[in-house]
Amino acid sequence: MRAMDVMTTDVITVDPDTTVQALAALLAERGISGAPVVDSSGRLVGIVSEGDLLHRTEIGTARRHRERRRSWWLDDFASDLARDYIKSHGRTVKDVMTRDVVTVTEDTDLGEVAALLEAKRIKRVPVMRDGKVAGIISRANLVRALGATKGATPSQAEGDDRTIRARLLAELGREEWARVWPEDIIVRDGVVHFWLSSDESEEKKQALRVAAETIPGVRGVEEHVVPAPVFPAF
Repeated sequence: MRAMDVMTTDVITVDPDTTVQALAALLAERGISGAPVVDSSGRLVGIVSEGDLLHRTEIGTARRHRERRRSWWLDDFASDLARDYIKSHGRTVKDVMTRDVVTVTEDTDLGEVAALLEAKRIKRVPVMRDGKVAGIISRANLVRALGATKGATPSQAEGDDRTIRARLLAELGREEWARVWPEDIIVRDGVVHFWLSSDESEEKKQALRVAAETIPGVRGVEEHVVPAPVFPAF
């Protein structure tokens, strides 16, 4: 399987000049833990996550210098303190974001994606196409892909699976009732796996099954129920 088979395509991005408070509200409201940062031309300039918002003066969680171990080199220590100060006091996304972003392409093998996430100790990686963000892959996307395998080894049917998924997404895209995120659909060995919220109606579940079964090559449909999102009250 490749990045294009499991990536989230409806990517929420933020502008470098977005305030830290607006970013925090967006992450909470959308139930996401991070987002790519793009400029006015759509160029990727960074990535920001909830981890960048942990140590803030507004909520009394800024790092305390006395708790930090001094570096052997004073200038290195001063640089660390400066970075901490920016993270805790910066007012916009461009102040707190990570600028050196690790990316992959749509054709990147999932094994490579997993290795990158582990080696770089990151939770998500943007997927690029022609210099623009085409999607994003998180650890959750990989876990869902694993859940669809049932222990099976990769087969020669991956190309067919990709065709089935593309046709199914196109079919659902024409239907007003079919509000399903692309990352919630994975096809493995001809079996369509839907990840559906626990509050979805039975009618919609049945309609999704019928839609999948109309696609040539589909051997079966399986539903995976996940808890309905709970949005915090402000």
